[in-house]
Amino acid sequence: MNFGDKYSAGLTYDEFLARYANPSEKQRWDDFHQQVTLTDEQKTLLNSFTRDMQVLVMAGAWCGDCVNQCPIFDHFARQNERIQVRYFDRDDNLDLGDALQTCGAARVPAVVFLAEDGAFCGRAGDRTLSKYRQMVSSLAGAACSTGVPDDLTAAIVQDWLDEFERIQWMLRTSGRLRTKHGD
Repeated sequence: MNFGDKYSAGLTYDEFLARYANPSEKQRWDDFHQQVTLTDEQKTLLNSFTRDMQVLVMAGAWCGDCVNQCPIFDHFARQNERIQVRYFDRDDNLDLGDALQTCGAARVPAVVFLAEDGAFCGRAGDRTLSKYRQMVSSLAGAACSTGVPDDLTAAIVQDWLDEFERIQWMLRTSGRLRTKHGD
């Protein structure tokens, strides 16, 4: 699949919710959006991004994991206009669901990172390491030393910021893009 071509058909955060979320789902997304905060250090890091990055997100308005992660991406995009996120409903984009299967299924959220010209850079999802640690801890019991943080939301925000930062530095150090931009 050409993710760059697909990206251009995506919806903004607000467009996605307006089209796919019922009032109850929209409220859940809004409630979590209000809970997400970025530290001053995180804002400074996001503001240091100098390369445009296209971020394709396959999601479902009904999905609890999406509710608890996609608003984080919106905060990142609002912090720096170089982060351009587009959303796709999993059920309306079966081709994307097939291309982004995780563990044999179309799980969401699935995130694809692209360069400004649509070149593939990486993908992530459906949950972050901190979330999986929390889940394993509940399966394995208190003796499991997975390092579950006290503030899971803050840890998930940081996990995602680490992914966005990794891609930004990939874009910033790309020989192809450095030549294009003369830096």
